[in-house]
Amino acid sequence: MSSTEELLKRLGVTIDAGTLRLALTHRSYAYENGGIPTNERLEFLGDSILGFSVTDALYRDNPTLPEGDLAKRRSAVVSTRALAGIGRSIGLGEYIYLGQGEKLTEGKNKASILADTMEALIGATYVSNDIETARQLVMRLIGPLLKDAAALGAGTDWKTSIQELAASRQLGTINYAVEGSGPDHARTFEAVLRIGGTDYGAGSGNSKKEAEQEAAADAWRRLSAPSAASPEAGPAAGSAATGTQLQSQSGT
Repeated sequence: MSSTEELLKRLGVTIDAGTLRLALTHRSYAYENGGIPTNERLEFLGDSILGFSVTDALYRDNPTLPEGDLAKRRSAVVSTRALAGIGRSIGLGEYIYLGQGEKLTEGKNKASILADTMEALIGATYVSNDIETARQLVMRLIGPLLKDAAALGAGTDWKTSIQELAASRQLGTINYAVEGSGPDHARTFEAVLRIGGTDYGAGSGNSKKEAEQEAAADAWRRLSAPSAASPEAGPAAGSAATGTQLQSQSGT
């Protein structure tokens, strides 16, 4: 576990030690340590602050944008994938308190865990300071994403967006290979998206649907990149797991 002082410097906020530790306590760690409190209540609080702050910014900065487009952009920047990306950029995984099972399965790199912890940190910032400090944190974290117009436009439903993109390029049939792992109280899922038999994207989440959405977002970004006319399998290659939990689901 790295010093949390460095984490606070990266976030640019102050959070009291007890609240910060709570924000970093994943349910798997709590379960293995006598059922101590988890970060889930702070996550719930942070999710609301995140949603309001992003909605407020989008409304004020886009006076002519219709409601539907505003909703699409908000969906994209508050997604698990977006928050996990922010978490990875600040090295958040090194600070999260995880149970042994999650440590063995690289829980510190899982999108769902990183995203949930980011929301908990936003909630913790509010609890230790005030709503304006929490809002400013959100905008520092999310601000750069609001400028990514292409991804924001697709973010309302990544599975629909990738299906439309694959169809327009005649790439073939879409399938999702999904594997679940972990105990019932901390179940996670990994998904690989295949188009025409080629792996194009990978994602993870607390549900099959969430993992598939993350895989679809990954594939959409790769296919939308300037050099993506004929993408290599990349990170998704070899990610599909085998076993009784592996499922293939075509279409949406």
